[in-house]
Order: sequence, then structure tokens, then C-alpha cells
Amino acid sequence: MTSLADRISCQEQLLPGDTLQQKWDFAQQAGFAAIELRGKGDLAFEARLPELRQAVADGVVMPTVCVEMLHFIGDFDADRRKDAIKQMRSQLSVIGEVGGILAMTPASYGQFSRRLPPFEPPRTPEEDRAVLLEALTELGEHAAREGVTIGLEPLNRYENHMVNTLADAVSLCAEVGLASVKVAADTYHMNIEEADPAASFVAAAPWIGHVQVSDSNRLEPGAGHIDWALTLGTLDAISYAGTLAFECRLSGPNDEVLPRAVAKLRGSAL
Repeated sequence: MTSLADRISCQEQLLPGDTLQQKWDFAQQAGFAAIELRGKGDLAFEARLPELRQAVADGVVMPTVCVEMLHFIGDFDADRRKDAIKQMRSQLSVIGEVGGILAMTPASYGQFSRRLPPFEPPRTPEEDRAVLLEALTELGEHAAREGVTIGLEPLNRYENHMVNTLADAVSLCAEVGLASVKVAADTYHMNIEEADPAASFVAAAPWIGHVQVSDSNRLEPGAGHIDWALTLGTLDAISYAGTLAFECRLSGPNDEVLPRAVAKLRGSAL
């Protein structure tokens, strides 16, 4: 297995260039080993298949996709929830077709927060869990048929009320009981929710399928106060085999900031 320092990827919207091929040229020069794609709704990701197939033919490495929608698999509305599952099924199929391994989704984003009025959501915790288990089971079975994985991402308490910690996500993955359903961790959300992020990684180790990285302030690694040496050392200790995907805002021009942030992670992984 390659070193974690050699498995750093970047979400496509952060990279300069008009095409995936141009973005890939920059990504390699900056030290990235892959590009993480973004999957919009209305089957827009599926509509990109000709572009993605050509990128694969040109050598672009694209192992993962992160959904980009405003409704998700835990939506309160049944029709929106059904559509979100449809979108994720499609994204799982597409990422598998272009040689990728994982599509990730939160339970929701901006749907409800117990930290803001009216404080009590319209569903009970038991109803929330039943909805998520149903969706994850369907998506996990589809992912298994496609030879890929669905990753459930915990978000912080201000963005989501159902799945906030790695332990929350692990509990759902364990109950679903499919190897194709994993946890997708994000260091920014962990910085808010996990009392001991390193210990949380260790406890969740068997279920971690993907890791996104940004610093404590949602900027690029190195622009905040996350202990990257501890974070990467922990991931190495638990034999995490996936990529580290940049999902962040940037503190300056991408051609300056991204190579510096990659160097920061590489230095922290030594």
C-alpha cells in the first residue's frame, strides 16, 4: 500500500482549469494523486459520463464523488428523500463505471439543527434512524452490485441533527451490516464534534471508508489549528487505505495555497 502522503486528492472545484484534464495537470504538479468529483442533482453527474470517460482515457484518476445537492437521503419530505436516493444510486453507478470506489453523502445538510429554533425536529430520533437505515440499506445493496461503496458523512450539530459523530455513523453502518456501507469522515466536522478526534478514528477504524480534510476554520490544511501529525499518524496506525480529499475553502490563490497545503500534509505524515 502506498504511503498516506501519496494518497492526497482534491475536489475538482478547487483546482484551476476548464477541463478535468487541465485540472489533473495542475493537481499532479501540486502534489495531488487524484481528483474528487462533485455530483450535482437532476442526474447531472450521470450526464457527465462522456466527459468522465474521456478523462479516464486521458489518465485522470477520480476515485470518489461527493454529492452536491440541497436535499438528501434523510429529508423530511418523502418525495425529496426518494429523489435523493435515486440520485445517489446513479452516482454510485457512475463512479463505478469510471473506475472509482466510493460515493459519499451526509444524512442531510441545513435541514434542521437542534441548536437553533424551534429546537425540536418534526420526526423522533427513532423515526430518523428508521429513515436512514432504509436508505442506507437500499444504497448499500446497490453499491455492492456496482462494486463500490456508499459513504455516510457525519456533519456538525449546526448543519445536521441526525448524524454528528463518527460513532453516530458507525452505529448506522453496523446495523445495516453491509461491507458496502462505510463512514466518510471530515476533519472539519470532527474538530467541532469529537472530544478526541484521534480516539474517534481508532474506535471507528473498521468502518472508515473515506476521509475529507480541511482545517479547524474550514480552510486548507495548515491554515487552522488541527494537529495534522497526530491526525495522519492515527490514520496510518489504523491502516486507513483510502485517500485524503481536500474539501475546504482557500485562504488565497489556489495555485499558491494548494501546493503549500499538500506539502503541509506530506510533512505531517513523515
